[in-house]
Amino acid sequence: MIRSVFFSASAAVLLSACASNSGNMSMTPPAPVAEAIRVPAGNKMAMQTVGSGQLLYECRVKANTQAEHEWVFVGPTAVLKDRSGATVGKYYGPPATWESSDGSKVTATQVATAPGGDGNIPHQLVKANPAMGAGSMMGVTFIQRVATKGGVAPSMPCSSANVGAKQTVGYQADYLFWKAS
Repeated sequence: MIRSVFFSASAAVLLSACASNSGNMSMTPPAPVAEAIRVPAGNKMAMQTVGSGQLLYECRVKANTQAEHEWVFVGPTAVLKDRSGATVGKYYGPPATWESSDGSKVTATQVATAPGGDGNIPHQLVKANPAMGAGSMMGVTFIQRVATKGGVAPSMPCSSANVGAKQTVGYQADYLFWKAS
């Protein structure tokens, strides 16, 4: 009984978040997006969220070398909120997973990226895998990451002296969820 009340409340919050988004703003990207990350025709935006959190990087030996080093992206940890500021889910990984407060979730495969501007991680288009669990993530086909702020690899040196070191970097991005129309 408690579980069904919680599920109903979570679903109501998520639905009201989507309804408030469509009432307060058109369900279109906040700014034009690069051609590379445009969602294919036949999809309609279903939900907009703002993700904020940290990206984890690790200092590793660069692939196919033995002497060069680089900061490698390990995974995200972020909270997803609707435009009114209510928490509607989370984003974490690996693998990259977007999970709604109703328990449904999707993983995805990167399709394309586009520059996000100096000091910002790239904008991104990912193709969603079939959703796990019933809820708002059911039917999500694509997710766009746009309006990125921060999140680039650490500026501190990565060398043989600190291989294995991990650093978190703060970031924010808009995540736009699309479903087949």
